[in-house]
Amino acid sequence: MDSIRRTKVVDALKCNDFGVQINVKGWVRTHRSSKVVDFIALNDGSTIKNIQVVVDPSKFDSELLKQITTGACISVIGTLVESQGAGQASEIQCESIQLYGTCGNDYPMQKKGQSFEYMRQYAHLRLRTNTFGAVMRIRHNMAMAIHTYFHEHGFFYFHTPLITASDCEGAGNMFQVTTKNLYDLKKDEAGKIIYDDDFFGQQTSLTVSGQLEGELGATALGAIYTFGPTFRAENSNTPRHLAEFWMIEPEVAFLNQEELMDLEEDFIKYCVRWALENCKDDLEFLNKMIDKSLIARLEGVLKDTFVRLPYTKGIEILQEAIKNGKKFEFPCNWGDDLASEHERYLVEEHFKKPVIMTDYPASIKAFYMKQNEAQGEGSVGYQGCVAPGRTMQGTDVLFPQIGEIIGGSVREESYDKLMAEIESRQMETDKLWWYLDTRKYGSCPHAGFGLGFERLILFVTGMQNIRDVIPFPRTPKNAEF
Repeated sequence: MDSIRRTKVVDALKCNDFGVQINVKGWVRTHRSSKVVDFIALNDGSTIKNIQVVVDPSKFDSELLKQITTGACISVIGTLVESQGAGQASEIQCESIQLYGTCGNDYPMQKKGQSFEYMRQYAHLRLRTNTFGAVMRIRHNMAMAIHTYFHEHGFFYFHTPLITASDCEGAGNMFQVTTKNLYDLKKDEAGKIIYDDDFFGQQTSLTVSGQLEGELGATALGAIYTFGPTFRAENSNTPRHLAEFWMIEPEVAFLNQEELMDLEEDFIKYCVRWALENCKDDLEFLNKMIDKSLIARLEGVLKDTFVRLPYTKGIEILQEAIKNGKKFEFPCNWGDDLASEHERYLVEEHFKKPVIMTDYPASIKAFYMKQNEAQGEGSVGYQGCVAPGRTMQGTDVLFPQIGEIIGGSVREESYDKLMAEIESRQMETDKLWWYLDTRKYGSCPHAGFGLGFERLILFVTGMQNIRDVIPFPRTPKNAEF
């Protein structure tokens, strides 16, 4: 049966060498039967498009044809011919069929309008549907775009540890890693767990970011990027949060704030352009089935120059909107961490283009960010805006439909200033000694950003829930598959 080498569906659909014998294998999307002719739509995951297999039922066992239902896996040998139907260039006149795997009427992914929430219960099977096939192919292409961009721009791929004894974000919401017997934990007189006999001899966790270690790489190699899984133990059941997700974090020596914003804009546009050029069929499908404004929105990102907006000016715009009747669920006074609704208002309604927000209040940003020179009540901050307090050189990219998609900053390179910030926040320094060493020995100006990979996929696909752009989502109370 398999004496003829298999041809992928994506290649078979491009082939115009009509009259040749061909072997395709895949899963049945639909099977339409009649006394005269059967039509089987076959897909192997290589493309969003199916190839049509035309079957003369008089030449095949009727019991075999009955078993070829939606979801069944088959191998087909037949003659490639020019299609008589609309919407396809070629089809296969079937000569033989081998049934690999049947699929009964209880198959959860039957061809009907199941909700994405329903499909999350079957993450092991939803990947076979058109929508999730398209999303996963785009996800692959975005990973290729990221590696290609950084390789072409002289960055080095740098691997940072998943197990760490430090907390990059300072939030404390981390998953612990231990080999200790949780039913017999040894504690000291103060009631604290003793980790001396643990695998690493100290308390360790899954990383929330590779940034701190990435900075070490940048001070040696000049420009590096990380691309790997990160973990947040936050009890957030929102369409924008996962407990396990992938992060891209470039770090560059000798980069200032303006250059960092240039990098952020150029990088994200490169990824969007790659999607438009390499994922045409999948994007057209998602544009039709999920979000009819998807392709226009992606093209708009390439057309527009991103707005560069100081936080203080952004607050003024939001407060003016409130005066004019705009209602927000969350407050937005100077010093507040902006919610997604505020970010999306600025991007989607006020400017109608992506925004890079800069110079945030120190109180809502991480300890490692570089502080602006202007300080104090009424001081003049970035680009002449009046700032009520200390601001940091943050550079967050805000996108339509998403809100924050990139979080970046210039890093504080001064040992004394960094130590002062750490002490003002009453942070423990014993586990950050190696990080502080980079400010003691040959310190240099540097900057970087973090891009949540799944948020990029959300934007590029038009999907509405982050659980639907990763194969097997990890969220509170959910670690199936």
